[in-house]
Amino acid sequence: MSHPPDQSTRPAIIGLTGSIGMGKSTVAAMFAELGVPIFDADAVVRHLQGPGGALLPMIEDAFPGTTGPDGVDRGALGEMVFGKPDELARLEAIVHPAVANRRLGFLDSHADAPLILFDIPLLFEKGGADGVDHIVVVSAPASQQRERVLARPGMTEQKFADIMKLQLPDADKRARAHHVIDTGTTLEETRRQVKALIARLGGSRDQSRP
Repeated sequence: MSHPPDQSTRPAIIGLTGSIGMGKSTVAAMFAELGVPIFDADAVVRHLQGPGGALLPMIEDAFPGTTGPDGVDRGALGEMVFGKPDELARLEAIVHPAVANRRLGFLDSHADAPLILFDIPLLFEKGGADGVDHIVVVSAPASQQRERVLARPGMTEQKFADIMKLQLPDADKRARAHHVIDTGTTLEETRRQVKALIARLGGSRDQSRP
């Protein structure tokens, strides 16, 4: 079993978050390109729920008919849990402990890194802010966010509105952040911000909270 690393020797942890369409994935990729190890919670969930995924038996037992050879049928599972807090809680009780265990393993594997990044879309909404040292919020003007999201295949005004209801407003996220990365500019400028932030945070452990 993995154990949490010693607080005095572990890497400083960046918690990267941002609302839909703000460019979080792009920024996370920039951190990775600059050598910062990335733990992508969503990618871990996709792996655990994909073909042959470790969570498929438990999910099928709790939500019959939602899995198959290709893994979880996201549409079928979504119908069972969307708008149903109790059912969503049942699913999260299966998924969250497995992701947490993978995260501990990731920490063990990168114990010598000065800085690591947790890519957590719902960092504030799910109460994960206390588990990181530096909260970094990715943000862009609302008009750009809207344009990016509505350009996605299958996205509608209603889906966008429903997603936004589940997320803390961007202004609130920025107010609670230690650092904000602006993606409402060029990729080159955004990359410059990321590089400067890595230089500023590398090896430090700012334990203050907003």
